[in-house]
Amino acid sequence: MRDFLDKLASSAPTPGGGGASALIGSIGCCLCSMVANLTTGKKKYAEYQDKIDEYILKLKELNEILLKDIDKDAEAFKPLAAAYSLDKSTPGYEDIMEKATYDAALAPLEITRDIYELVPVIEDLSVMGSRLAISDVAVAAASVAAALKGVVMNVYINTKSLRDREAADKMNAEADHMVSDGCARLDKVYDNIRDGMR
Repeated sequence: MRDFLDKLASSAPTPGGGGASALIGSIGCCLCSMVANLTTGKKKYAEYQDKIDEYILKLKELNEILLKDIDKDAEAFKPLAAAYSLDKSTPGYEDIMEKATYDAALAPLEITRDIYELVPVIEDLSVMGSRLAISDVAVAAASVAAALKGVVMNVYINTKSLRDREAADKMNAEADHMVSDGCARLDKVYDNIRDGMR
């Protein structure tokens, strides 16, 4: 963790916003796991036990994916960085740039999809989760919303440079939907929990 943060704070181009967003998403995922683990086996929440058990497994798997996603954006940027260093007279230069730019946009879009999977889990945990950990559900909601808002920036900055505008528009539309829908739902969870604790 410290090594990643030191690199993030340095002048190195990677890791950047995509990796940071994946880490924030992972933190939100871990908070969800904590709430699920604090809820499982409690008589008060017995009616939700099957779903809680399902989420404990799902969240463990999803967190492994998000941890891998931390490096995914940086790896996708490497070919684009190499392409930027090419002379424009290089044979196939425009196609090389287009492919590298597309891949650099696709990686954060895939990370967005992974983070977005947490939205319905957080909604359910706000109802099913232990009331003793309800504030942690709110923190998870805030974290995942921030992760969604952050990671899509790495989609947009690359789709802007694509020559294939149809592909760019399709990627942007998917990213737009996930961040707008996800954040609206997460904000609702956060606000409901906040209002209930005041």
